[in-house]
Parts: sequence; structure tokens; C-alpha cells
Amino acid sequence: MSLNSLRTYYYTKPDQAARLLGIVLAATGVIVGALMGFFGPLITVAALVSLAIGLFAITSLDVAFWSVIGVITVLPYATLPFKIVLTPTFLDMALGGVILIYLLQWMGGKRRQINTTPGHLGIVALLLMAGVAFVAGMNNGALTPNVMRKFAEFLLSIAFVIVIVDYAKTQVELKTLTQVLAIGAAATSLVGLALYVLPETVSQQILDALRVIGYYQNGGGLRYIEENPELAMRAIGFWVDPNAYGGALAALGALLAPQLVAEEPIFKRRWVTYGIFGLVVLMTILTFSRSAMIGLICAMLFVATLRYRKLLIILAVGAMIVFILPQTQAYVLRFVEGIRGEDLATQMRFGEYKDAFTLIRRYPWLGVGFAGTPDVDIYLGVSSMYLLLTQEMGVIGLVVFLGAMAIVFGWGLQNREVVLQDTALAPLWLGLHAGLIAILAIGVFDHYFVNLEFHSSQTIMWLFVGLALATTRLALQE
Repeated sequence: MSLNSLRTYYYTKPDQAARLLGIVLAATGVIVGALMGFFGPLITVAALVSLAIGLFAITSLDVAFWSVIGVITVLPYATLPFKIVLTPTFLDMALGGVILIYLLQWMGGKRRQINTTPGHLGIVALLLMAGVAFVAGMNNGALTPNVMRKFAEFLLSIAFVIVIVDYAKTQVELKTLTQVLAIGAAATSLVGLALYVLPETVSQQILDALRVIGYYQNGGGLRYIEENPELAMRAIGFWVDPNAYGGALAALGALLAPQLVAEEPIFKRRWVTYGIFGLVVLMTILTFSRSAMIGLICAMLFVATLRYRKLLIILAVGAMIVFILPQTQAYVLRFVEGIRGEDLATQMRFGEYKDAFTLIRRYPWLGVGFAGTPDVDIYLGVSSMYLLLTQEMGVIGLVVFLGAMAIVFGWGLQNREVVLQDTALAPLWLGLHAGLIAILAIGVFDHYFVNLEFHSSQTIMWLFVGLALATTRLALQE
């Protein structure tokens, strides 16, 4: 019913309208009172805010996409304060809203033809391969509702690429999503910086307050190098894990890097881009995630090689600052220890790699699936995206994944001359592909972009894949 219809109804039948309003208010009061009585004021407020955000998100596909980006950047692990069989996460609801609105547009006739790319072949092949590996490994572990839910989220994140490519069919939509990603990068960086500079007791209190939306149910909070409070604190934002936080920041920083020197940046005032990029780089450093910094450096070298040589100057200046400043010497020392394999984290990684190869030798082709392992002396999990995929889906699954990535980059690089001629699209195309370079480089040393426990990290990776394909398709179309 439209607003005009409601107004007409009120003036023609005021008595009935008043009764209807009274019933609605009474029902609302009963529901709010019940929530207050059973769950308390904090959970009630969180539930009402979640409902308001959900209703706002389903008003349009644009808003639904912005909601996804807002969740994965700022509140990646937030959940509803109550169960509906399982406890839905904010990201589940945001992605569900995108899919729902997208399907309704098809049903309503607003969409009649799907936009596809060569990359869709790799995406579909990966979805099928994941399904085969899951079925083949069903007997290797307990198939709990939680495992089923996380695997469904894994498939949903990959399939999200199809919706992204079909949605971002004009420069306006592509530029807007990039701007929202930049705003999300600024927001999560500011949160991380605030938690880092505030007194530790205050920061811990803020993190404890997030328990109402699913955070830290088993304790925890601030993180330190090697989990030792005597060592430096690591930035985490609201990401719980500093490595996952660093990986997300590295991808977002790579997206912003070409905008620093672009002919047509996404923000008219270039200082805004410089400010956000500086914040992102600072927080990446403060996570003390060496893989994230390596990923960001690789991404910027990719952009500089293809077009913007000025980024080499920015990289050189940044490196000099890091090596010279006394405040960054602990960071440099940690990098050196990692290269030499002297610190505890690196030594643990070496142990994980050895165990991972043991599993892969026993189950080389299809892996062991996603539920568990059939042998008690091996385990599922390793700090490498590629080894983890091989554990779960075997060598065949790894080849399918690498093939999907190769198609994305191959198609993009094949048409780079066309793309780079467009001064508006070129920095977007470079930034999105650079973000993927950062993710793939990080994947050598970390696992969270494909780990079922890190749904937001997965979604960030496939969001970059979808937007990269959409940018190449749009450049060829124009």
C-alpha cells in the first residue's frame, strides 16, 4: 500500500484507521515488552536496530549491496542476539537480502538477460568441484548443522560473483560500489585505530560490549604478538583476528592505490583518497601481519608495472620511513625474524605445512572434504590458502581454483589496452585486479580467504573477483 493510499484511507475511514493504528501500536508494545522481559534491553535494542537495517536494505539492490560492504568491512562477525534454529549473522542477512531482491527483479520482469563473462565458467566449475568434494568427504567427520551452514556460506560467497557481474553493468554502479568500499575501509581503519590508541582497559570494555551481537562468547579480546601481553599489541578493529583484519586492509589498500595518481579519481578531492589510503596502510602495519604487507606491496608493484610508475616513488618513500623511524623498528625486526624462520609463528607454520603435505599425500585427488579427516593422526587446517584448498578438495580442486583465477586475470590482461584507454575505468580495473593480487599473495602464507570460519574474508575475495570481471566486461561493452 502506497503513502497516498494510506492517506486516502485515513481521510475516508478515520475510525477504522484509528483502530488499525491502535492494534499495530499494541502489537508492537507487546513484542517489545516480551523482548525486554526475555532478553533484556541491550538485546532488544540490537534486535530492533537489526530489523531496521534489514528493512532498509531490502528497499533496493543498491542499498543491499552497500549493506554487505558495510558488514564485511566494519562488523564482519556480528550475529543476531537470538537464534532462529541457528544464529544468523549480519552477513548472512545482508547477502540473503541481495539474493532475494535480485531474484524478485527477475520474477518482476526488471531483468530479462543475465550478463556473463568467460570467468563464469571457472566460477561454475569451482562450485561443482566444491559440491563433489563435500559429498565425497561426508563420512570423514561429524556433519553438524554448523558445518552445513558454513559450507552453504562458502558456496554463497562464490556464487555472489554471478550477481555482482550482472548488477555492476554501468560505470555509475561500479564507481559507487568502489566509493562504498573506500568508505568501509576508512570506517574499519578508524575503529581499529581507536581501539589501538585508547587505554587497553577501555578498548577491552568496548570489545566486551560486542558480546550482545555474537562477539567473544568464549572470552578473548585484545591481541598481542605471539599472544604475549609483554609484546606489542596488534590492531584488530572488530575483526577478532589481526591477520584476517590485515588481509582485508591489504586488499582495500590495493584497491585505493591507483586512485592516488588517477586522472579521474573516485573522489573529487584527492586528499580524501590520500587520507583513507594512509589510514589503511597504517592499520595494516599495526596488525603486524607480514603476509598482509607483502600482499599490499605485490599489489602496488602490479599497478606500477602496468601503468602508474609514480606508485614506485610512494613505495620507496614508505619503505624508507618504515626502516628509519625508531617506532617501526619492532616491525622491521619481526619481518626479519619471519624471513629467517626464527619466531614462533613462522615455526608453527612450518609444522602445519609438513602435516598438510602428509594429508595431501594420503588423499591427493579429492581431498577429505570440509567436515573433518578420516585418520586421527592428521587434521584439517593449515596457514596457506592453497594447501587448505588441496586438503579439502584435492589437487583437482586446487587446479580448478587456480584455473578460475587464471581466467579472471587472463581475460583482463588480454583486454588491458582497451581498458587502460578509459581514464575513468582504468584505475578501477587496476585497483580491483591489484586487490586480487594482494589476496592471492597473502594466500601463500594465510588461509582465511577460503577458511569456512572466515565468511567475511571469503566474501571480500569473491567481491573483488566479481567486480574485476564486471570492469573488464564494461570496458569491452563501451
